[in-house]
Amino acid sequence: MARITLAEIADKLGAELRGDGSVEIQSIAGMEKATEGQITFLSASKYRKHLAECQASAVMLKEADLSFFDGNALVLKDPYLGYALLAQLLDTTPKSASNVAPSAYIADDAIIGEGAAIGHNAVIESGAQIGANVQIGAGSFIGQHAVIGAGSKIWANVSIYHKVTLGNDCLVQSGAVIGSDGFGYANDRGKWVKIPQLGSVHIGNNVEIGACTTIDRGALDDTIIADGVIIDNHCQIAHNVSIGENTAIAGATTMAGSLKIGKHCFIGGATVINGHIEITDGVTITGMGMVMRAISEPGVYSSGIPLQTNREWRKTAARVMKIEEMNKRLKSVEKKLNESN
Repeated sequence: MARITLAEIADKLGAELRGDGSVEIQSIAGMEKATEGQITFLSASKYRKHLAECQASAVMLKEADLSFFDGNALVLKDPYLGYALLAQLLDTTPKSASNVAPSAYIADDAIIGEGAAIGHNAVIESGAQIGANVQIGAGSFIGQHAVIGAGSKIWANVSIYHKVTLGNDCLVQSGAVIGSDGFGYANDRGKWVKIPQLGSVHIGNNVEIGACTTIDRGALDDTIIADGVIIDNHCQIAHNVSIGENTAIAGATTMAGSLKIGKHCFIGGATVINGHIEITDGVTITGMGMVMRAISEPGVYSSGIPLQTNREWRKTAARVMKIEEMNKRLKSVEKKLNESN
C-alpha cells in the first residue's frame, strides 16, 4: 500500500501544515472511523463535535476549525476539494485493461495508439481510432469509424456505436451505451415507420458517463456533450440533446430529444426534462423535477410534492383533485365581493 508523508501531501495540495510533517498516511477514511495511518477531512463546521474523538493521524480542515483540533492538520480553504485531490493521489482503482488481450478482435484497418490496452473479447471495428494510453475493458464494442481520445478509460461491456467521437481523458462506466438510435418514427395511418438516425454523438474532453447510461445518436445533426460534463448512472439522453460545459447530471435523469442545456447546470436525480426547450447557464433543478418549459434565468428550480406520511399525502391528493372546483368557488366569492363594493 502506498504511503505518503503529511509534508508531501501539504506540498501537493498547497495546504498549510500544522504538526508533524513526517507522519505517514496510507489511506483516507471518514472522521468517525479513521485510525492511525489515515487522514480524514472536515468540510462542514457543524461536524466539529467529532474532532475531539477523532483517531486519524491528520485532519484536513479550514482555518476556522483549527482551534477545535489539537492533532496534525492540513489547513485548506476547501477541505472537500483537498479530499478529492488526495483521493486521486492515493487511488488504487485497477486499470480496465492492462494489455491487448489475445481474445480481442481488432480490425486490420483500426488505428491503435501507443500504450493502448484492450481487454478480453473486446471488439474494435473497421476504421476505429483508439488514442494513446486508452483502456478498453473486457467485452466492450467500439463501432466502425468511432474515435476514442487519448487517456480515456472504458470499463467492461460498454457499447460505443459507429462514428461516435469520445474526447481525451474521459471515463465511461460499465454498461453504458453511446450512439444507439434515437427514438425517431413517422406515423403512416397508425403504422410506425422508422427514421434512420444519421447523426452521431460527439463527446468532449474530461467527460464521465455513468453505468448503464444511454446517449442516443442524432437524427441528422449530432448529440453533443461538452467538455467536463459528468453524468451519473442510468440516465437517458435522447437524440440531438446538447449539454454545456461542466454540467452535472444525477442518476436516473431522462432527457427528451432536441433539448439544450447550458453550462454549469446541476440536474438532480430522477429529473424529467421535456424536449425542444432550452435551459440557460447556471440552473439547478432539484431531484425529481419535471421540466416542461424553457428556463431562461439562472437559479434553483423545484417541482413535485415532498415526502409526507401516507395519511397526509392522501389528504393533499384529495385537495389537489378539487383545485378546479375550489378555484371556481373562489372566483365566485371574489365577484360577489367586488359587486358589493
